[in-house]
Amino acid sequence: MDEHPSRDITGSRGDELRGKRIVLCVSGSVAAYKAIELARLLARHGADVRCVESGAAARLVTPEYLRWATGNPVVTSLTGELEHVRLAERGMSDMVVAYPATANTIGKLANGIDDTAVSSVLTTALGSGIPVLVCPAMHESMYENPAVSRNVGFLRGRVGFLGPEMAEGKARAAEPEEALSRIIAEVSGGPLAGMRALVTAGATEEPIDPVRFVSARSTGTTGALVAGRLLRAGASVTLVWGAASAEPPAGAKVVPARTGAEMAAAVAGLAPGSDIIVMAAAVADYVPDAQGSKMPSTEGEISVRMRRAPKIIDGVRGMSGGAFIVAFKAGAGGDLEGAARKKLTEARADMVVANDVSSPEYSGQRTRGRVLLVDAGGTEDSGVAGMDEVAEFIVGGITRRMGRLTG
Repeated sequence: MDEHPSRDITGSRGDELRGKRIVLCVSGSVAAYKAIELARLLARHGADVRCVESGAAARLVTPEYLRWATGNPVVTSLTGELEHVRLAERGMSDMVVAYPATANTIGKLANGIDDTAVSSVLTTALGSGIPVLVCPAMHESMYENPAVSRNVGFLRGRVGFLGPEMAEGKARAAEPEEALSRIIAEVSGGPLAGMRALVTAGATEEPIDPVRFVSARSTGTTGALVAGRLLRAGASVTLVWGAASAEPPAGAKVVPARTGAEMAAAVAGLAPGSDIIVMAAAVADYVPDAQGSKMPSTEGEISVRMRRAPKIIDGVRGMSGGAFIVAFKAGAGGDLEGAARKKLTEARADMVVANDVSSPEYSGQRTRGRVLLVDAGGTEDSGVAGMDEVAEFIVGGITRRMGRLTG
């Protein structure tokens, strides 16, 4: 039989899930429509996706949509083919994902009730040891029902949970991109699997008075892209997020920090438990002596006194133990490699990412860039490339160096 045309997208965005079978169990939440997007994302990253729908889900999203998304038949009921065994017996699949998972589905899984194709596949997977990821979706009041809380509590430690996000009185299902990142991290066995990464990104805003501040021209793009690549390499990522116009990657835990002091406090709390620390944020070098009230706007001139701010990166080694530390050095012409080597020593870092902010490739909204990776063993040059490629180059440098350290 000819291959389904939808298979043309397999691996079009990456090979992280190549050779992996992911079973997507869809239950009857309005969020079921998002399962179509998740199925396509999984396929685009190489997975063979098999979908199972409950009767309630099939009334919201017809099986033909999911067959179109994956190129595979959709299971809506169990037959003599023993679909639950074919999909969820030990060794038959790499992960079973309940997306979205209603209170009803969670209750059935917690209590071993098998009266739909979805519940049978999930309980078979739980019994056979196949990893299960549950992505709840329901009204907030349902999620906080003591019986649902009991069921979730029973399942924690036995299955993985992703989300939900509480908003507008609803426990919303995690976004498909976030689910994709979690699945890749758990299934792909990437080179950084099991590693805990801390990334700082964006700029800090240092107040002059209650309405004005000093900041750097940074969108947070590089840090966000590096965090995303670390997720794809299998690491769990916490992102200390300053002022930024870029979007943080789905799947990262985001800790907001607007000032240098807030960022320093966040790093101090997170660094001791991290295996990789990437200090990509544009932290202010000088901090104003902030005024308690708004400075007048009618004066011909005003003076703002500024003092040197402590470098957060300089204290990271002392609080992080054996973490692999990546510092960033922005230069403006001159001996960029020499400045990066000085930073390498001062920060006791394992690698420095250096870029020339006076180069033609640099601008506040740049789409292309060029960096040097500098460590004790030498220097690598990315060449001018798209920012996605630059981030991949940086994370590749981290992965290679960590491999040498642990190999």
